[in-house]
Amino acid sequence: MNAKSYSLVLVFMLFWIFPVQSFQTDGPLWQPQADAIYLQEISEKIFTDKPVTSVALDGNTCYALIEGDIFRIEEGELVGAPGSPGSVSRLLNKEGMLWALAEEGIYNKSGKTWNRIASGRFVDLCVHLGSVHAATREEIFIYENGELLSLEPEGGYYSSNLTMIMEDGTQLHATPVRIGPIERIESYSGTLYLLRPGNLAHFDGKVVATGFIDWGNFPSSNTRDMLGMGSRLFIATDRGLGMLRGASLFILEGADGLPVENTTCLEKGFDGDLWIGTERGAVRMVDGDWHYFGADHWLPDNRVNDIAAGKNVVYIATDGGIGMIGYEPFTLLKKADYFERHIEEWGHMRLGFIHSLYLRDGEWIRHVSDNDGSITGQYLAALCYKYAVTADEATRQKALESFRALVWLNRITQHQGFIARSIWSTTADKDPRSISGSGGLPAKWYLTPDEKWYWKGDTSSDEVVGHFYAVTLFHDLVARGREKEAAQEHLRLMADYIIDCGWTMHDLDGKPTRWARWNPEYLLRPYGYMDRGLNGLEALSFMEAVIAISGETRFREGYRQLLDWGYAENTIRQKNTFPPESVVPWDDNLAFKSYNTLLRYAEDPGLRSIYLRSLERSWEIKRMEQMPWFNFTYGSLSGNDCELDRAVMFLREWPLDSRQHNYNNSHRDDLFVEKGYRSYEGASKRLTLRETSAIRAYRRPEILDGGSSGTRMVEPSGFLRDYWMGRYFGMIEPPDTDDPALLSVPRRPYMNLGAEPYDGPPRPGFGF
Repeated sequence: MNAKSYSLVLVFMLFWIFPVQSFQTDGPLWQPQADAIYLQEISEKIFTDKPVTSVALDGNTCYALIEGDIFRIEEGELVGAPGSPGSVSRLLNKEGMLWALAEEGIYNKSGKTWNRIASGRFVDLCVHLGSVHAATREEIFIYENGELLSLEPEGGYYSSNLTMIMEDGTQLHATPVRIGPIERIESYSGTLYLLRPGNLAHFDGKVVATGFIDWGNFPSSNTRDMLGMGSRLFIATDRGLGMLRGASLFILEGADGLPVENTTCLEKGFDGDLWIGTERGAVRMVDGDWHYFGADHWLPDNRVNDIAAGKNVVYIATDGGIGMIGYEPFTLLKKADYFERHIEEWGHMRLGFIHSLYLRDGEWIRHVSDNDGSITGQYLAALCYKYAVTADEATRQKALESFRALVWLNRITQHQGFIARSIWSTTADKDPRSISGSGGLPAKWYLTPDEKWYWKGDTSSDEVVGHFYAVTLFHDLVARGREKEAAQEHLRLMADYIIDCGWTMHDLDGKPTRWARWNPEYLLRPYGYMDRGLNGLEALSFMEAVIAISGETRFREGYRQLLDWGYAENTIRQKNTFPPESVVPWDDNLAFKSYNTLLRYAEDPGLRSIYLRSLERSWEIKRMEQMPWFNFTYGSLSGNDCELDRAVMFLREWPLDSRQHNYNNSHRDDLFVEKGYRSYEGASKRLTLRETSAIRAYRRPEILDGGSSGTRMVEPSGFLRDYWMGRYFGMIEPPDTDDPALLSVPRRPYMNLGAEPYDGPPRPGFGF
C-alpha cells in the first residue's frame, strides 16, 4: 500500500472511531493536502554602522558597497576587497561579470583583477540582444571586444515625432534631440528602454521614441528603478509600481496587494519571482502572492537600497547592513523535526514541562509561567498525535514525561483535584517567582513541606481546559495499563473537585479562584455574563470527558445540571466580538480546545447539533486568520471543507526562528481584508507569521505592531501540535519522498544554544 492509499484509509478509520454528526454520508468534504517540497526561508543578518548602498554577486560571493568602498562577504562578515576601485556608486552583475560604476569610470572584475573599461560617470548597465549595454546620463554604449562603443548616430539622435520627419526620412532639428537624462536602461521585448525622470523612452539605435504608451499613466513622476521580466516592464516609484504590458501601463499599489508603495529598487529572483526594495522593507512577488520582509526579523534596517539574487539566496542592502534570506528545500515533516531539535538544543524542557525562554544579562532563562500546565498540555497533545501516527516509542516516552508533569501539578497541592499553575524549585530555577497573579492580583505561592518547591495557586480555567484537552488525548492515544488508570484518575479528581466546590475551583483559602468559575452565580449574573458561553462550553466538555472514561452517575447528573441551566444553548454565541476588551485570542484557544474535547465524546444528536452550530459560528469568525489550529479543529469535528490549503500554507510560512522579533505593519498600504472573508474582530488584514512574530498557539491579528526585540523565545509546540494533528486526521499526507535530507534534520553533538540544563531536585515518582 502506498503512502497516499494508507493516508486515505486512516482518514476513514478515524471517522469511524470518532463519528461526526454532519450532513454528508460519504466521508469528509475536505481534501487531504500533500506535504510537498517547498522552499523554507532562513534569515541571517550582517549589521553595519553605515548604509550599504549596493550589492551584487560574483559567482557565489556577494560584494557590497559602503561609502563608495567595495567589501565582500566572507563567513558572515564584511571584509575589504583588495585592488578594487574607490568612489563607486553602484555594483552590478551582467553576463556573469561583476561591474563597478565609479567616479573615474566603469570597471569590471576578471579573477582578482579590476579593469577600467572606460572613463566617465555611468549610471546603469543592462543586457540587450545578447550584449552588455551601458549608459551615462546622456549616452548609450555597447560592450564589444573589451571596450565600450557609443551608439549615438552620426548627426545626432532622431525623434519619433512625425512632424519632424521629411519625405526622404531625414530630420532637421532646431535643437538636438536629447536621449537623456537617463536614470536606468533595460531590455524589454527586443527593445532598449530608457527610464528618464517621470517618463519612458526607447531607442532603436537611431530614434529616441516617446509617446508609445496608449493607455495608462505613471503612478508618480518620482521614478527610481526599472526591470524587465518576460511580458512585463516594471518601474519603481514612490507611489507604487508601474507595469508596462504592450502599450498599456498599469499601476500596482496597496489595493492590489503591494505591501509598501514607496519602492526603491527592483531585482529578478531565482524562481521567476520579483524582488522589490522599499522605504519600509523588502517584498517578494511570486505566483501572484506578496511576501513582506521587515526589519528586525529579516533585515538590519527598513530602508532597502539594493537587492541581489543568487541561487536560492537573496542579499538585501539596507541602511543598517545586509539581510540575507536563504531558501532551503523543506517538507513540513522536516520542519517538525527541526523544531523538535530546537526544543532539545535550546533547553525548553524542565521536569517534563515545556517553557518559553527570555534573555537576562545575556543568558537565556526558562520562564516559570502562570500557565505551565496548559502550555505543557499543548506539547503533550503534539506528542500524542505524533505517536498515534508513527508508533515511535521515543515519542511515547516523551509524552509520558509530560503527562507525569501534569499529574504532579495535582499531587503537589495535596488537595485531590486542585491543580497548581506551575512549580518552582527553591534551589535551581533562575527565573524569579512572579509577584503578580490573575487580573493583576498578588500571586499565590505555596511552599511544600520539604521546602524544595513552591507551587502557584489561583488556578484558572486555562489550566483546567488544557489538562482535559491533553490528558484525554493521552488517555485515548498513548496510555497503557496503569498509565491509562492514572489519566482516568487525574480527570476524575478534577471533575469531582469542580462539582464539590459548586462548579468552581477553590484555592487553599476555601474561596473560588479568580477565573476557574463555571457556576451560574457567576456566569448568569452581570459580573461574569460575558463568559457564560465560553465557560459553559468548558464545563460541558469536562463532563462529557469524565462520563466517557468513567460512566459514573455523578457526572451524568452534573451534566444534566449544566443543561438545565441552559449552558448548551449559551455555547452557540460563546465567541465574543464586542466589546473590544472581551475579544481576546486566548479565549479562542480555550474554546477550540473545549470543542476538541466535547465533540470527541458527545453522542446525543440533539446536543451535537447545538455544539456544531457553536463551532460553525466560531470558525467563521476565525476563518480569515487561516490558522491550522482553527481549520483542523473545524474540519475534523464537522467533516466539512475547512480551507486546508490555506492552513498548510500557514504552516509553511511559519518561520524557523522562534524568537519574538519586533514587527511593524501599521504603515503598510495593503491593509485590507482578503476577498471572500470578513473581519468580525477589527482586524484589517490577515498577516502571516513571516510578517509578525513567533507564536505559541494563538495570536491577535488586529495587532499590527509588536514584538520583544528578539529577547523572548517561544517554544515551538504550536507548530508541532498543528502539524501532527493534521497528519493524525489525514488532512496532511506524508511526504512523497524517501530523501532523508527532506524528512529530518541531523542531530548534532551536544549543543546548548539557550537555557542551561536544569540542575535541581528531581520530580517525585508516581509508580507509572
